Amino acid sequence: QVRLVESGGGLVQAGGSLRLSCAASGRTFSSYAMGWFRQAPGKEREFVAAINRSGDSSYYADSVKGRFTISRDNNKSTVYLQMNSLKPEDTAVYYCAQGMFRSTNIRSYSSWGQGTQVTVSS
Repeated sequence: QVRLVESGGGLVQAGGSLRLSCAASGRTFSSYAMGWFRQAPGKEREFVAAINRSGDSSYYADSVKGRFTISRDNNKSTVYLQMNSLKPEDTAVYYCAQGMFRSTNIRSYSSWGQGTQVTVSS
């Protein structure tokens, strides 16, 4: 059974940085693409970033491009989301997800973590 555990969320001032981690267990990590999504109160879950199995190809939502960086360490079965220049509108619960292919489509991911709260104050 796959288990994804996010960590690293918290409260930060606008302009600050946070690094989220997602530790995976249960199946061969390097066989799957990984994605980060977020959900703000009253809004639908939305795509943030995704990375392919080997880690040499990534894709970002326009709203975070140039500020966020997704990476992975297949030896540690962990995917990261480095978030810089944070804005109040980045406030949300952030979820990592695992799927067969790098995709912006939420339906492409079969396993999800429990989420970690990121709050950016103005």
